[in-house]
Amino acid sequence: MAVTAFQDLPLADRDREWDGGAAEKRVREWAGANDEPNEKYRDAHVWYDADKKENFTGYKLLVADVVDGKLKAVPRGVMAAGNIMQGARGGIDLPDKDIDRVKSHLAKYYAKMGEDAPWES
Repeated sequence: MAVTAFQDLPLADRDREWDGGAAEKRVREWAGANDEPNEKYRDAHVWYDADKKENFTGYKLLVADVVDGKLKAVPRGVMAAGNIMQGARGGIDLPDKDIDRVKSHLAKYYAKMGEDAPWES
């Protein structure tokens, strides 16, 4: 189990729609991760199962998309991940030891957006 390193990705426009399924497809293509995930693919997520890093299903909390050929953090994707960490959509099943690190990672993007993370309010 692992929290990805904070990539400090540039932010996409705040009003950019978030479609996680479509973003997933674009990120796979951009990363050249057609058969299995790789490091570039991993950078678009906040968490992955290190024991299953060769399986796409081992990656959770996608927050980035490919915009004009570049990987960018999408504010609405960050907010969706933040809401999931707060229990939305049934929450997320992560090891207890990773939860604070995941929230810290997401909070850095909230700060870039000029906002507080939901758990900091």
